[in-house]
Amino acid sequence: MTNHKQVRSPAGSIREDGRYPIDLTGPHSHTLVIKPGVGSLSIGPSQLGNKADLHVDPYAPINWNIFDSFATPAGSPWPRFLYYTGSDAGFFNWAKERPIEEMTWVPILSKDMVVDASQSKLHSLHIELDQFESCLHLKLPKRQVSEYFRLSVAGDLSRFSVNGDMPYSLTLKPRTSRRKNHAPVLLPDLGELHQVTSLTLRNEPLAQPVSLTCLERFQNLTSLSLWGNFCDLELLARQTQLTNLELRFMPDLGDLPPLNVWPLLDRFIAFNVEEITGKRLRQQMKARANTRPWTGHASVSQLRKPEWWTTEFGRPFSSWPKRLAKLANEAYDVAQATLAQARSLADAEAAITAFTVRFNTLKGIETIERDDLGEAVWQLSQSDHQIGQPITEEMAQRWFDAARDY
Repeated sequence: MTNHKQVRSPAGSIREDGRYPIDLTGPHSHTLVIKPGVGSLSIGPSQLGNKADLHVDPYAPINWNIFDSFATPAGSPWPRFLYYTGSDAGFFNWAKERPIEEMTWVPILSKDMVVDASQSKLHSLHIELDQFESCLHLKLPKRQVSEYFRLSVAGDLSRFSVNGDMPYSLTLKPRTSRRKNHAPVLLPDLGELHQVTSLTLRNEPLAQPVSLTCLERFQNLTSLSLWGNFCDLELLARQTQLTNLELRFMPDLGDLPPLNVWPLLDRFIAFNVEEITGKRLRQQMKARANTRPWTGHASVSQLRKPEWWTTEFGRPFSSWPKRLAKLANEAYDVAQATLAQARSLADAEAAITAFTVRFNTLKGIETIERDDLGEAVWQLSQSDHQIGQPITEEMAQRWFDAARDY
């Protein structure tokens, strides 16, 4: 590693890994560490811990132009991927001159904000709206500035609105609960965004379902991709203009219309879907090919039995580092086996307490991991036992809170 003086170099002149003092929020306010082969940078408040490379007060103005001095070894702008949690929307102005390949923004807003990105050279923008209750209005990049601009919005979608040229593709992930027995989520009115032609809707496979009644407002769709748990699938039959349909990680396709309701379909993917409907889709796909060959990719793969969703997919450790995930799954297996033999609430409390305590001495258990462990405790409380009465969510949560140090 080489130590450098304060960065005041020509645009894109620094391409080596090392430690660089930078004027991010003031003179010599931060030290930027560039590691070999790393093209991303995360900026956010200190509460993010090691999930942020540079800690910045969420309301502090940022000197985005400081990154103009850096480039990848190949000469393209560095960082390629930016993650920012805070209130400074100045990166949209910065992107008028310096293209941003991918930006993930978690706005922390003390009041409603209007952002003009009409001249911003953005390829992909991901917005996560869950930190505050203020609203965000975005003037979208003009098509001649960012022809293939992709927009993704997650969280409380009712706080988001746009105007301007429609994005090349739109991804929406509404906030849902982790309880699939909760009433379906209805998407809010998204105004001009209903004009898009390519839409992806994302949800967790075992979460509260999202209703597809929202598709009535999307009259121009030619491409639709669904990930996770949805209901009212029969309404897909009204989207007769679709040329592309993708279904991924969907545990229930019982109400899906037959493939022949989409006469223009030339690309179809069903991946990690429930087995019964998946087999039916394979037959329909082959039958369609006999009358009109598929011009795009068409496949139905990874068909799953009902128990796969809870035993293989449903555990909340999938985003954990491999070492921690392995420990968590082993502890979960032990707790589940112990609970299967439980004959009293005291037995159940002992099993869940032993599971919870296992993580008290492990490093890396922060807010997200604690929430995941709370979800695991709820799942364990719903697993098979011989007690003769249900373990309530409140009861399991109380045992969890009493035993944990994290």
